[in-house]
Amino acid sequence: MQIIFGIFLIAHGIAHLVGFVTYWRIASFEEMPYKTTLLSDRVDVGDAGIRIVGIFWLLTGLAFAVLGIGVITLQPWWYPLIIYLSIFSLLMCILGWPDARFGALINLIILAFLVLANNFGWLQLTSV
Repeated sequence: MQIIFGIFLIAHGIAHLVGFVTYWRIASFEEMPYKTTLLSDRVDVGDAGIRIVGIFWLLTGLAFAVLGIGVITLQPWWYPLIIYLSIFSLLMCILGWPDARFGALINLIILAFLVLANNFGWLQLTSV
């Protein structure tokens, strides 16, 4: 279960890179088109502002990858950090709503899984 969850977190981190490459105009995706607005097009942050948001997508993606590796290698620090990162990622998805709605669902699934995993012992939370 530990390895599967770690790989899932790494994959979620890779998915976050879509926000970076879109907002930096490196690539375009039908599911997440380039735009300079947030919160369902309610707030226009302009080109510079959306690039800053893109940096946050990149950093969040990299953090998920690092935490995924931490889960797989049984590092003692991953558990509290993944809770904070999932909440931050959820907030990023809300900013990118509705384009990032699937990511919001994934973050809610991660948080629910962490609660269940903690209660049922599905994951090793610290190294032995």
